[in-house]
Amino acid sequence: MDFFLSRYRNLTVLLIVIVAQLLLLAYQVKSNNNVALIRVWAVTAVTPVEQGLELVRRYTWGFVEDYFVLLGVRSQNEKLQHENGQLKLENHYLKAELSTADRAQALSVFQAHSPSKTVAARVIGNGTGANSKVVFVDRGAVSGIENGMAVVTPDGIVGKVVDAYPMASLVMLITDPTFAAGVISQKNHVRGTLKGLGQTKCLVDYAQNEEKVDEGEWFYTSGDDRIFPRGFPVGQVSSVRNGKTFKEIYLVPSGMQGGVEEVLIMLQGQHLQIPDSATASSGYKILAAPNDAPGEPVQPTGQSTVLTTDADRLREQYKQSGEAQHHVFGEGLPGSAPPDFTKIQGVRATAPAARPPETATQPNREREAAQPKPVTPPAATPVETPAKAAAATAPPKPKPRPTAPILVTDPTDADPDAPPPAPKTDKPAKPPGGAQPPSGNP
Repeated sequence: MDFFLSRYRNLTVLLIVIVAQLLLLAYQVKSNNNVALIRVWAVTAVTPVEQGLELVRRYTWGFVEDYFVLLGVRSQNEKLQHENGQLKLENHYLKAELSTADRAQALSVFQAHSPSKTVAARVIGNGTGANSKVVFVDRGAVSGIENGMAVVTPDGIVGKVVDAYPMASLVMLITDPTFAAGVISQKNHVRGTLKGLGQTKCLVDYAQNEEKVDEGEWFYTSGDDRIFPRGFPVGQVSSVRNGKTFKEIYLVPSGMQGGVEEVLIMLQGQHLQIPDSATASSGYKILAAPNDAPGEPVQPTGQSTVLTTDADRLREQYKQSGEAQHHVFGEGLPGSAPPDFTKIQGVRATAPAARPPETATQPNREREAAQPKPVTPPAATPVETPAKAAAATAPPKPKPRPTAPILVTDPTDADPDAPPPAPKTDKPAKPPGGAQPPSGNP
């Protein structure tokens, strides 16, 4: 080393000066991130060394440390998984109990407000038939259950009891192919027979093609089968079409939508009224009809237009006359004075004037002038007697005045069904002595 320094002294000093100068420059010069350049060089040079040391530590001491630390993780993981499973089971159980409580509450509320006498039951099993839809319930003959009793829920009918055992009963669901019940539609009152199809839908049979059934219309029990009381909901129509003989009406049972778990068995059923169908749409406000008559007032908007006849006007006149004279029609005592009908409009105290004779038209006058007039012999001058002369010179007698007012009624008030009066014909005068009148033939 001494030999190297003594022999290459100048070169060594030059290298030291250059390195020192570079270090000073690197210390003064900074990068774009305001970091000294010498620091950047130092970090860049040390980083690979640190990575190598960390890699060696991880696969030697770190592996041993993780092994001893993670010894209890497996047991802790198994414990957490077991607790998670228990919580899931408890959650499902609580949900089922809550759903059961809700259904039980709904059954109790329906049972309390229903006029029918019912008993609650729970489904405990299903039937073993391939196509049959039957279930077993935990109520039997001991609870008063008999064959043929209806089984319902607050949402609709479910089925009927076909076999009653001491502690259980067999219930046939409405989806069974052998089930049948009488139903009636809510809106159009179409009667039919509900039949099961072994599926989730049922068929309403024996409805004529001419009858109207809409999609979405509700069907209710009609009570004709003497099993289900009238007025219980059955289901809503999903599709309807005309068949060869009867309509094909398919509906979804409303009593089996949420599953069959808790039901009510009717011990004594009471018929109910079928609720009225809801209005399809609200009414529209329309204006009053235009009034073409110049003298009548226009009816205000919102009031219904009423057609009046002559009889209605006459009745209104009688009513106004009675009110003006403080007379109530139909309540007067026997012998009481009636109202003065001469004060009613349209009543006159004298007889109507006679109609003037019709004048002959111009063509009739010309036709009469053209025809030859028959020549009549001159009449003999009658001999004037003293009695006739005294009658001619006497003053005319006055005409008697009418003692009671004459009521003029409207010709439209006559009975339209009455036959017209027969025309009056003048019979020929019978000649004295019983002789027959001369005939036209000689």
